[in-house]
Amino acid sequence: MNVTQLKILLAKNGAIVALILLVIVFTMLNPRFVQPGNLITIVLSMAEVGIIAIPLAYLVMSGSIDLSVGSVASLGSVVCGIVATGTGSIWLGILAGTSAGLVTGIITGILVEHLRLNPLVVTLGLLNVWAGLALFLTNGRTITGLPADSREVAGFTLFGIVPLPMLLLIIVTIAAWWVLNYRPFGRQLLAAGGNQRAAFLMGINVRSVRLRLFVLVGVAAAFAGALMTLKLQAGSPTTGQGLEFSALTVVLLGGIAVAGGAGRISGVIAGLLFVGVLRNGLVILGVSQFLQTMIVGLTLVVAISLDETLQRVLKSAWNNLAKQRTVDKAASTDDAAVDTPEPVRS
Repeated sequence: MNVTQLKILLAKNGAIVALILLVIVFTMLNPRFVQPGNLITIVLSMAEVGIIAIPLAYLVMSGSIDLSVGSVASLGSVVCGIVATGTGSIWLGILAGTSAGLVTGIITGILVEHLRLNPLVVTLGLLNVWAGLALFLTNGRTITGLPADSREVAGFTLFGIVPLPMLLLIIVTIAAWWVLNYRPFGRQLLAAGGNQRAAFLMGINVRSVRLRLFVLVGVAAAFAGALMTLKLQAGSPTTGQGLEFSALTVVLLGGIAVAGGAGRISGVIAGLLFVGVLRNGLVILGVSQFLQTMIVGLTLVVAISLDETLQRVLKSAWNNLAKQRTVDKAASTDDAAVDTPEPVRS
């Protein structure tokens, strides 16, 4: 592997490299950090964020954004709590909460894609709309008294090892990776984010693709809110507060191009684990919660700056590699011409 290829490898896997270095640092500071129980705690603490961040990454790859996911999670949480306590079935509660996200996703998609409003402005406004609706439905109170079976569902573990939130995160990750790499829809959303005009000329309905992504993000956010209701055994109108920042941080740390058209699910997972490791490590080291928020914010700023630098390095490395291959090909052609004897002419 030459220097150019090494630059390409590091630029494409910057989030993974940063994650490995962070784990090494925290392990050196406190050897207990890498204990299996603590590692499981890290994943569990970020499971709901990951379930939101993965479809949100899809949306960013397609060239759009949704800042209302935290409020949608709160709405999903309270709807789940209201229906579950009213019917005595946690499953109906989860279904109702997730359905609320379906409705919010359709509304957001119509406003952005069919009325052609700015997604940043629309979703910033809807963040307050959905948060206000969650407060209105509960009168600002936390919903308690969930059905007895909610504890059984919340405590489910696969083979007694993998807790439910972790299992769901794994399923979402595998499905998202498969769609992005092996299904036409994955190529369509990347094309929509890369060059909307070119995607249209290829026969891709960009507005339809993004509308479906808004719906997917809404469903995922509300479902994550319902999961938090299970975890807390209560539906709170503020349970999703700040989730939009956490999810967007994970997406950007994962190397998803802000302008759209590029990104990998492995990068998103690396970004997710990076945030989880950073927060957990700071807690173990006894860092103040207020400083933790500041450090995570500064990390995001630094990561975006480094990502832009890495992308420039990647582009330069690809150009150099292409030039080198052109030179090598020309040289091999010349050598072949020299070695080939002239035909005998009669």
